[in-house]
Amino acid sequence: MARVVIAKPGLDGHDRGAKIIARGLRDAGHEVIYTGLHQTPAQIAATAVAEDALAVGLSVLSGAHMTLVPEVIELLAKSAAEDIAVFVGGIIPEADVVELTKLGVSAVFTPGTPIESIVRWLNDLSEKNSN
Repeated sequence: MARVVIAKPGLDGHDRGAKIIARGLRDAGHEVIYTGLHQTPAQIAATAVAEDALAVGLSVLSGAHMTLVPEVIELLAKSAAEDIAVFVGGIIPEADVVELTKLGVSAVFTPGTPIESIVRWLNDLSEKNSN
């Protein structure tokens, strides 16, 4: 199973979705580090590196995903940790999903995505990285 960091970047104070995902991943056997609310991109990247995470999940409901997510990706790259997969959840317009993917986001999960789909994605990622 994988070690994954779940984080709430920026000033968005709605963390119910992040907690549901964290619990679902944990219940599926993954090791989850939930960083809590109001994390800076630097704090998130540092935690992902320090925890030797396979992936970092960012929950963004504030509309700041096109600013915060690329910054996390850039900071991971500066830490020679571009192998840490970044996935995003929240209210993300379809056009932004395309742009985020171009920037290096591995997956985007919008409201209503079954937790099983996210678990399956992380299981597949973990399997690919164990080979």
